[in-house]
Amino acid sequence: MPKSSYQEPPCLHREGRERRDARAFQPSPSPLPGREGGCDPRVNDSQKIGPARSKPPKKRGPAAFYVGHGGPTLPIPALLIPALLALGTLVGCSRQTDVQTGDVLAGFRDDAAYSGLTIDYPLNETLFPPEIAPPTYRWQDSNSGADTWLVTLKFADDRGRLSVLTRACEWTPDVAQWEEIKQRSRERAATVAILGVRRVAPQTILTGARLTFSTSQDEVGAALFYREVNLPFVEAVKDPTKIRWRCGPISALQPPPVVLENLPVCGNCHSFSADGATLGMDVDYANDKGSYVLTAVQKEMTLATSDIITWSDFRREDGDATFGLLSQVSPDGRYAVSTVKDRSVFVATPGLAFSQLFFPIRGILAVYDRETRAFRALPGADDPQYVQSNPSWSPDGKYIVFARSKAYHLRQDSANVLLTKEECAEFLEEGKTFLFDLYRIPFNDGLGGAVEPLAGASQNGMSNYFAKYSPDGKWIVFCKARSYMLLQPDSELYIIPAAGGAARKLRCNTGRMNSWHSWSPNGKWLVFSSKAYSDYTQLFLTHIDERGESSPPVVLSRLTAPDRAANIPEFVNAAPDAIARIGANFVDDVSYVRAGDAFLRAGHDVDGAMRQYRQALTLNNRNAVAHSNLGGLLVTQGVIEEGVTHLQEAIRLDPANGSPYYNLGMLRARQGQADEAIGHLLQAVRYRPEVADAQRVLGTLLCNKGAGVEGLGHLSEAVRLDPQDAVSHYCLGKALAAQNKVDEAVRQLVSAVQLEPDYVSALYLLGQIRFSQGQVAEAIGHLSRAAGLKSDDPGMLTDLAWMLATSPDPALRDGLKGAEYARRACELTGHQAFAPLDMLGVSLAAAGQFREALQVTERALQLARAAGQDQAAASIAARIELYEKRQPYQPPGPSPIHGGGPGVPSSK
Repeated sequence: MPKSSYQEPPCLHREGRERRDARAFQPSPSPLPGREGGCDPRVNDSQKIGPARSKPPKKRGPAAFYVGHGGPTLPIPALLIPALLALGTLVGCSRQTDVQTGDVLAGFRDDAAYSGLTIDYPLNETLFPPEIAPPTYRWQDSNSGADTWLVTLKFADDRGRLSVLTRACEWTPDVAQWEEIKQRSRERAATVAILGVRRVAPQTILTGARLTFSTSQDEVGAALFYREVNLPFVEAVKDPTKIRWRCGPISALQPPPVVLENLPVCGNCHSFSADGATLGMDVDYANDKGSYVLTAVQKEMTLATSDIITWSDFRREDGDATFGLLSQVSPDGRYAVSTVKDRSVFVATPGLAFSQLFFPIRGILAVYDRETRAFRALPGADDPQYVQSNPSWSPDGKYIVFARSKAYHLRQDSANVLLTKEECAEFLEEGKTFLFDLYRIPFNDGLGGAVEPLAGASQNGMSNYFAKYSPDGKWIVFCKARSYMLLQPDSELYIIPAAGGAARKLRCNTGRMNSWHSWSPNGKWLVFSSKAYSDYTQLFLTHIDERGESSPPVVLSRLTAPDRAANIPEFVNAAPDAIARIGANFVDDVSYVRAGDAFLRAGHDVDGAMRQYRQALTLNNRNAVAHSNLGGLLVTQGVIEEGVTHLQEAIRLDPANGSPYYNLGMLRARQGQADEAIGHLLQAVRYRPEVADAQRVLGTLLCNKGAGVEGLGHLSEAVRLDPQDAVSHYCLGKALAAQNKVDEAVRQLVSAVQLEPDYVSALYLLGQIRFSQGQVAEAIGHLSRAAGLKSDDPGMLTDLAWMLATSPDPALRDGLKGAEYARRACELTGHQAFAPLDMLGVSLAAAGQFREALQVTERALQLARAAGQDQAAASIAARIELYEKRQPYQPPGPSPIHGGGPGVPSSK
């Protein structure tokens, strides 16, 4: 990302089975692969079973229309219904040669045990809500040779079975069938048996499995509002316009309508008041990541600037940045509570399913009062010694439960609100854990009070977070994981009494991530997010009874597109169509600048960023930041003239903005226009003295121009600003060495190599200095490592050969090894440079190979004389005289710092 952008931190995007006889379950593929003698996904339950026909079936009389089997919906005399259900004739079949359900049922016994088939979904003892859309029954049966399956449902009434044949390992009831199934299983268990047979012998049951399910009397009775995010996380950050929000009923046969999309800035966590009348949502507005919108819920909504507050207004005079994390609207809609003065780990991680790590390490709770328009800290949850986050209101508004941990200071720490991957190495690479406990505090009209740990959700050796009160105030459901927060593979849902108590793991937990839960307004159902069946998070439902017991999870597979992760689901106490559209009129040129910055941060998408900056300038051609960022990107892409025009316009519009000066300075430095580069960079550090790169490049240019004292000052400042930057340490060390401040130079170069052990230039220069100080062994070690990393530098190879061949310590002297490096240098220069040839001669003579040494040295002498290098030629001629006497060359004293060997100018 070009250094001109100086962007704010990126927006947050958070994410966020049991087998028939088990409580927990693991994901399985769906649809299952087809194979010979196994499940054939090309045939579904609506297709006929039996031989293929070239003619349509004959028309059938009234007795051929079967209730619950997906046939034509013609009137049927009521007395026929039980008999027709009992027959359970094959769907879509009209010829006697087809497999009939009766054939399979003839070999089926209710009391017999069957095996070899696994029902993946639904789960045993599933309880469906009465308004849910038809589910898909799925099973695995790949090794039995079965090619046809009977799905037969038995109910507690005496109206007979409902049976369907299919050649696929799944079956979805049609709407009419599902309505009948729900009515007949209302608060009464029904049994589904799935039996595998071959068409040639349908009476022989090869495999089978059973489970029970029922339909609850309790409706969900509310709209579901949730967010769909493209993965991996870095893509969503790069282009927030692809994030969308949906709102609708769980009965939807297709994903509910998209009510909000195409925001060029990040929108994130949302919450509603208990009556569903007020919406709160994180948004990016006016270059402020702490912005938060509080607005009335309507069918046609507009997120207006008049509805936006910013958590940054809380104690703005402190000068500390605020993101405003995990905000929550109070049940009565008057207040909002949030984590402020926050610092958070927020980094992209490899993979698709869990492609980010997020959790706060510092922050306090603050409250905004919509009536008084005032911010204030919540006493008792405002201790800077702790990170206090994840607030959740009790339904009466009298208490807030939040996650708390000891505030943490990283070894590498910057002033950014969101920490970088490098700063978070101790978590990402070293496996350091970070655990939260749940605490409760009285709200007391914003006056707070004494905090207390919540029994059952604290001090248990795990990380506890994301508490949610039941609407009646009786229960709290929270997440528990080994470490961190929110998007954790091992996160599971637990329930405790609202005042604390023994924690019980809910039966609904899946095998991979359970989080982002929300109660239905009537307190009967809990929606949550999980990755049980897909890397793309899906939504699930579970019923919670009066004892706090949950039912097996019901997947809301129809609600989400297959290539989107559904997270932050929340039931809204409103009709399913209460929100039809949410527009945003706060999107302006600043929003597009932020969007461009996000493209750069997330994936260095230069083209995407430039499109956003150009859109900003379309809205406001006087946006100096857009001109500066666009100009900086253009010059990096080689579009110099247009880029310079934008940079100059940025300076004209805002002469006190350091970014365009920086970009122009860096451009002129690359072009070799040192004087102009120095002029621009002086202005850059005047207005943005905290930019370490500007200080480093300016310092280097000044030193090269002979202004050593001034240059060293800027280089020292660069190191102070960014002590983890190996390049700044190297540049300062090189400048100090040039001024013969050798000890100081060595300290800087050692720091550079410690930060980057493979830093070739630093190793090379450090080795030269150590050799000149007589520390030959260390010098040879540094240069040997540098040569191993970069074996195509003739100067470095020649210097290393010199050290090996002329070492004053016989134990370190190695002419043969030096000759290897010298020969490589000769090859790289095409045997046309006198210095490597001379060095090869020195090495060979040191190894006692004087005849070979004379041959290459005489060639070196010819080249030196041809190049007019009289002084070098004289030195080479003197060495020839030594070799003729069979004497190796030994230098009279130590080499200078930049000696580079006999007559060899250093390449650095």
